[in-house]
Amino acid sequence: MTPTTQGVIVLVLTLAMLLSGAPVAFGLGAISILFVLIFQGFDALHVVAETFYAGLNDFTLVSIPMFVMMGAAIGSSPAGKDLYEALDRWLYRVPGGLVISNLGACALFAALTGSSPACCAAIGKMGIPEMRRRGYPDDVATGSICAGGTLGILIPPSITFILYGIATETSIGRLFLAGVFPGLLLTSLFILWTLFIIWKRGFRAHAADFRYSWREKFTSIPKIAPFLLIVIGVMYVLYGGVATPSEAAGVGAALCFVLAVVIYRMWRPGQWWQILRDTTRESVMILMIIAAAVLFGYMLTSLYLTQTLAQAIADLHVNRWVLMALINLFLLVCGFFIPPAAIILMTSPILYPIIRAAGFDPVWFGVILTINMEIGLIHPPVGLNIYIVQSIAPDVPVTRVMWGTLPYVGCMVLAIVILCFFPEIATWLPDRMMGVHH
Repeated sequence: MTPTTQGVIVLVLTLAMLLSGAPVAFGLGAISILFVLIFQGFDALHVVAETFYAGLNDFTLVSIPMFVMMGAAIGSSPAGKDLYEALDRWLYRVPGGLVISNLGACALFAALTGSSPACCAAIGKMGIPEMRRRGYPDDVATGSICAGGTLGILIPPSITFILYGIATETSIGRLFLAGVFPGLLLTSLFILWTLFIIWKRGFRAHAADFRYSWREKFTSIPKIAPFLLIVIGVMYVLYGGVATPSEAAGVGAALCFVLAVVIYRMWRPGQWWQILRDTTRESVMILMIIAAAVLFGYMLTSLYLTQTLAQAIADLHVNRWVLMALINLFLLVCGFFIPPAAIILMTSPILYPIIRAAGFDPVWFGVILTINMEIGLIHPPVGLNIYIVQSIAPDVPVTRVMWGTLPYVGCMVLAIVILCFFPEIATWLPDRMMGVHH
């Protein structure tokens, strides 16, 4: 059987497994073992356990539970609410100020948690009821939270970047720095679209003579300032070369935990238990997917599927931008069905040699890949954020939420196009801070 035929069979079975709703880690593991058995016999089975273990035997992975815990400590405390309240007090005079303070809160919360669903749920729980109470249109209220939530995987520290860095052996510090300006670009595009649509519909949230006093504005800052200082601190030690991602994540998680306890008086064991439970659940899920994806990658490589595909694409002799457009299309389709962690771990080993051969910067491509993952998070049928928002506002029809997200999907596509024309938006900061990378 030729590698192409084997590849088609693997593809069909993998898609069937993912669409069946089976847990990604177990599904990938089962398919990998099945094909190793069929094509290499029982003798190859001893490699399965070794490969699975090797997938997790990486010190960098320690940073994942730590960043997840950082998010859980902030997500379980009223930090999101305070962040949101503070921004609303400063931005209430702007048209659509509440939506913009939501997007701002999402961007800041993204920097604190690195997780898209956590960001979407934390800000959405306060933001959506508040916006609807003040009469904002349902599609704008829900769509903006869906879109703002996706910033969690682009603005560093981001679990997506850690996974991509591990899968392609790219510097995680560089990737984090590369996400800063594209994250700000995307936030700005979201805000511009929101301003435009609110202005077009002639909507005002506050009475014309409504004012917050300066005292009210400034009293909203002290509770959130320490959390923002932690993010700045984590970034500084990562890029200043003071600590590795794992060490920085560990200290960040510990400080967030302490702040949640000290500032929000979370003394009760039940509240602690919730933070630890959420961290364990999310981390184990991600780590299981990583191990299964490493096994899946081993299976693809040992059947020469990745090499055959990479060679076929290289033999196309198309313009490299046509190639990039095809890769984006491929990632977009994957994003409709598969969660981001699984896509990155499954496709990076295949795409990495192709983009290197085409002369693209792997750090820049990491940002493009992540924005594609964001589109998948707010696009049906698997748009995770859509269902989180739906659970917060169950009386808003899913279709209305989806229509609300579409303009923001357009903003993300525009961001990818801008980054293709101006790759320096992603590469300038890492090159400036860490030296030019060859």
